[in-house]
Amino acid sequence: MLPAFNAFSLLPPGDYELTLGQLRASMLVAGPAGAESAWDATWRSQLVDNLEILVRQLWTVGVRDIFVDGSFAEDKAHPNDIDGYFVCDMKALVSGTLEQDLNRLDAFKVWTWDPGSRRPARGSHKAQLPMWHRYRVELYPHFAQLSGIQDRFGNDLEFPSAFRMSRRDGRQRGIIKIGGAP
Repeated sequence: MLPAFNAFSLLPPGDYELTLGQLRASMLVAGPAGAESAWDATWRSQLVDNLEILVRQLWTVGVRDIFVDGSFAEDKAHPNDIDGYFVCDMKALVSGTLEQDLNRLDAFKVWTWDPGSRRPARGSHKAQLPMWHRYRVELYPHFAQLSGIQDRFGNDLEFPSAFRMSRRDGRQRGIIKIGGAP
């Protein structure tokens, strides 16, 4: 399903389509061959459970193209969270319809990307979105806009490019596409 991490502790470049079940059974949760005892499969499994809640909400409103990565998709024993993006209709996002529809489905009303909704995480100065505080997952809408992330030359990147490179050193990396949408 997934190739081994490369020498830089990243998935080799490419898009790897996995269902939620396949993701749960993959090395990203269970650990790579020979993983150290510090590999936190329990935490990683909880992250996937939380991701599933949000993915199912996106599927319910018609979103099908959902991609995840971040430190979760790296050879890191205890990732902080799961990062990702989904492809959506610009009109639904700009009008607020997408956010409203998603919040009708979520008991905690976490669907917002308003910078004013960010709060610092405990023990950190970094402010996070409500969905991160509840689920430790951040999924951003994409409709061909810039991500706010720059490459090593200072060029602004769209989400597909930004999420396929390591923020640590700019190396290309693989990304998981969530398959199995109803």
